[in-house]
Amino acid sequence: MATTELNINNFNLCIMADVAYYTKEGLENLKNELHQLKTTGRTSISKAIAEARDKGDLSENAEYHSAKEAQSHNEGRIIELEDLLQRAEVIDITKLNGATIKFGATVTLIDEDTEKQSKFQIVGESEADVKSGKVSITSPTGRALIGKKAGDSIEVNTPGGGKSYEIVTVAFI
Repeated sequence: MATTELNINNFNLCIMADVAYYTKEGLENLKNELHQLKTTGRTSISKAIAEARDKGDLSENAEYHSAKEAQSHNEGRIIELEDLLQRAEVIDITKLNGATIKFGATVTLIDEDTEKQSKFQIVGESEADVKSGKVSITSPTGRALIGKKAGDSIEVNTPGGGKSYEIVTVAFI
């Protein structure tokens, strides 16, 4: 089992290959998705397979093959979510504080080129979703932010090129 230990301003986080770190909200979202896939997802796919099967020859039935493919994706995602839940460890952000950025911090940044302000929460890899303001702790932006504080500037190498940001606020909410 490979491990990496981060020690940032007296905050130790041991990252193990078999542990998936989540916020409380992220874990609930995972559980809700799993429940939906096992109930509504399986039911609707089963109905689609039955309807397609009723149409006759399965070898050239595109609806049947499409429904079977959807079933395969659904079951694969269920297996993936069950695995993540078994390895999940929740970090209670309400118990964190301080001025430095670490897992769970909500950070306000200003793009030094465009002056555009953005707000992100630092979360685990499986929970990351930039569109909803959640950045993975292992992403280039997440790694650049860890250990920094309000007033610091960071450089981030992104697929679109280098970006410079100033950290405006750090909060644990």
